[in-house]
Amino acid sequence: MRLHIKNGFLIDPKNKRDGRFDLVICDGCVEDVLPPGQKVAEADIIDVSGLIVSPGFIDLHTHLREPGFEYKETIQTGTRAAAAGGFTSVCCMANTYPVNDNASVTQDILKIAQESGCVNVYPIGAVTVGLKGERLTPMGELKEAGCVALSDDGQTIANSQVMRLAMEYAKSFSLPIISHAIDPVLAGEGVMNEGLTSTRLGLLGIPHAAEDMMIARDIYLAKLTGASLHIAHLSTREGVNLIKRAKEEGVAVTAEVTPHHLTLTDQAVGDYNTSAKMAPPLRNSEDQEALIEGVKSGIIDAIATDHAPHGVMDKEIEFDQAASGVIGLETALSILLQLFENKSLSINRIIELLTVNPARIAGLKRGSLEKGAMADLVIFNPKEEWEIDPSKFYSKSRNSPFTGMKVRGVVTHTFVSGKRVL
Repeated sequence: MRLHIKNGFLIDPKNKRDGRFDLVICDGCVEDVLPPGQKVAEADIIDVSGLIVSPGFIDLHTHLREPGFEYKETIQTGTRAAAAGGFTSVCCMANTYPVNDNASVTQDILKIAQESGCVNVYPIGAVTVGLKGERLTPMGELKEAGCVALSDDGQTIANSQVMRLAMEYAKSFSLPIISHAIDPVLAGEGVMNEGLTSTRLGLLGIPHAAEDMMIARDIYLAKLTGASLHIAHLSTREGVNLIKRAKEEGVAVTAEVTPHHLTLTDQAVGDYNTSAKMAPPLRNSEDQEALIEGVKSGIIDAIATDHAPHGVMDKEIEFDQAASGVIGLETALSILLQLFENKSLSINRIIELLTVNPARIAGLKRGSLEKGAMADLVIFNPKEEWEIDPSKFYSKSRNSPFTGMKVRGVVTHTFVSGKRVL
């Protein structure tokens, strides 16, 4: 079946398209990109007047929780949430149970995704066995099974020698290492950003230095080994500066930032709001401004949700006992469009960091809509208003710091390999 998607405003950063174009889709691929008004023979027409068309979003940092924590999320519910948010590809982290530290777990994830998922699922394998930071995983087997990167996300590899060896081996398999950069000793028992709000609430804080020191260490190791390093969920001003200097020196380092770190500060914790508890924690307004500037200037390469679903029992308890993490697949676009509306970021830059850049980092043949490309695309109305109500989400979990917020930006269509999944 041939589809003719007409009258939309196409934004395709990789191909520098920004204007009114029609798409013709056939056999799962983009058959043609046409100026508006041309007729297409034997095609079903989808008129998307007034809407924006872009490559499907790619999330470098998703926790699908399956296997092992299906009460929080499953591959089925997580991919449905992704499709609802305009994400056509998600890279799922290894902190499942059992941990994705061997080929059989990777294969199981891909099998479940094939059977019940509705978007592309790309597993990220563990760097160390059991996420214990001690013994390296069989990286070659993980790659052969389908892993696109390696990370002990959720845990920091504190042993520098282990991290060095990991980078050396990962380089030989052309796999990027994704760093969860928080010094566990300096962070200690901290549960939020160290600052005025933590003092007011009487909560132990996590200093900026806990993140900055580990980013610096990993940059030095990447420089030593020549490995590709990706810094996950960047949250500090100094972290931005460290990555800027590393790039100027030619270190193969990239970085991501989350929508919540771009738009919220530690004041969102309010009076012990556990939906605003995450790792790394929400920082202060100076960090927030530095992150936005890092996105604008090109220092930060990607926006990733760090979608981290948790059950009620994980969150509706005392703040210092609550699990860290927030859901984000179904709110990412609308939250980011706030930065467009207040003129902090261009919509083209936002889409670039959600499409072509994450595809490049993970080595995926996705993220663009040129002729012959896989027809992964999202269509959305940037002006339509809605109120964030997690009880209506496809995700199993409800732990959003944006609950009740009135926002703009509604995904109307999501296509994966030419098939409509929303």
